[in-house]
Amino acid sequence: MATSSGAFKSREDHRKQLELEEARKAGLAPAEVDEDGKEINPHIPQYMSSAPWYLNAERPSLKHQRKWKSDPNYTKAWYDRGAKIFHAEKYRKGACENCGAMTHDAKSCMDRPRMLGAKWTSKHIAPDEKVEAFELDYDGKRDRWNGYDSSTYARVIERYEARDEARRKYLKEQQLKKLEEKNNNQNGDEVSDEEDDEDDLKVDEAKVDESKQMDFAKVEKRVRTTGGGSTGSVRNLRIREDTAKYLLNLDVNSAHYDPKTRSMREDPLPDSDPNEKFYGGDNQYRVSGQALEFKQLNMHSLEAFEKGQDIHMQAAPSQAELLYKEFKIKKEKLKSQVKDTIMEKYGNAASQEELPRELLLGQSEREVEYDRAGRIIKGQEKSLPKSKYEENVYTNNHTSVWGSWWKDHQWGYKCCKQTIKNSYCIGLVGIEAAEGANDLMKENMARKEALEEKPVQTEEKNLATWGSDAPSDLVLDQKRLSESLKKEEERRREEKDERKRKYNVKWNDEVTAEDMEAYRMKKIHHDDPMKDFLH
Repeated sequence: MATSSGAFKSREDHRKQLELEEARKAGLAPAEVDEDGKEINPHIPQYMSSAPWYLNAERPSLKHQRKWKSDPNYTKAWYDRGAKIFHAEKYRKGACENCGAMTHDAKSCMDRPRMLGAKWTSKHIAPDEKVEAFELDYDGKRDRWNGYDSSTYARVIERYEARDEARRKYLKEQQLKKLEEKNNNQNGDEVSDEEDDEDDLKVDEAKVDESKQMDFAKVEKRVRTTGGGSTGSVRNLRIREDTAKYLLNLDVNSAHYDPKTRSMREDPLPDSDPNEKFYGGDNQYRVSGQALEFKQLNMHSLEAFEKGQDIHMQAAPSQAELLYKEFKIKKEKLKSQVKDTIMEKYGNAASQEELPRELLLGQSEREVEYDRAGRIIKGQEKSLPKSKYEENVYTNNHTSVWGSWWKDHQWGYKCCKQTIKNSYCIGLVGIEAAEGANDLMKENMARKEALEEKPVQTEEKNLATWGSDAPSDLVLDQKRLSESLKKEEERRREEKDERKRKYNVKWNDEVTAEDMEAYRMKKIHHDDPMKDFLH
């Protein structure tokens, strides 16, 4: 009952609170007052007026909606650019290894990378920068002109004034030049053109630069985009005095005009004089001028990306354009290099240089003497053909090239007579050692052949093989036979009792005729009727 009464009490308090809020909204009850004594608007939603539980708010307040975290570092100021606080004369421990300043490390140094940093030279130490630690407030973060120095605009004004002054000076020089030409000219036919000359000599101060007139067709217009309305420039508009492109040819079967995109790709007047033609279709602009260059740039970036280069026209257009320029320079350089090598090898038929007489007529004034076989005896020396390999290159202390010596179907060096290409030359010592090794090898081979030719004298033994029958003319030695019978009895005894067998068994595979006879004599035959009485 206690729980239910408590729940009922909380429901009653909640109902009363709702009734009180309705009365306040209707103006029948006074508004709540916060901690500072200010009234709280009763129309503020509850999710804004109710404070979070972790603030432990005991009375109504809107303090949790305000900026309760007060930080003295919040400011609208900006960094003091270029300010220095201390300039050391020698390197200090912990400073930047490159420039010597204490306010940063070598990784974040903005000075040029020196060959030897200030840590090792202790010269040209850079001053310490002024490090400021502050946090911008709401307005300071969103101020686009925060930190801008208005004195820098004076440079812009000076540049424009210098341009205007140069224009005035040029026009004044043109005026003086025309006056001199007029005074020097004594012809009377030009008297009627005095008014035209005076109009030409007037200086038009309000004359607009030609570069500014290039955007006469530029119109600022609201362009609908996916992210909302944005101001864009539309350059496809015409001047009002010019004839519209769809009115140049009213034939229905002429070039198609798309009113939605204001495009006409084909030429509306293909048979007219090209010198008098003002408009030749949109395709004319796509295959000429900067459009063609831009298309080639796109093709180059795509081909370079397919071949493995990290290049993207939309992600890094400046990088793609720079790489395309480098590619064109290398291509032109390669073309000129190939052209020079071909002209150097075969000559240039279009040049005005006279070819040598021996090339034109196949003869020269040099005297050459031949023998009956056609060999050159005196005069022009026979040129040796050049190899594609490196010639006269001596490695590993050798004084002759590889392949200068041949023996036993092997190439080698003539200086040391070694047949290993990467060997180190030791001169005459190596030749003597190689000859001594060859002599020793020949002696060993001769000794081996002599041993193979001489028969080996071995002692003849009267051996027999297991399972062979005893020949009829076999003569046995009785003494050896008695020893063999004793050995066979011991062997049979060991087979019956495993405990009598020794650990170190000596195996002898030489079986004599006496051993075979002893085995046959002691062997038990299964078909013998007296076999059970042997033991």
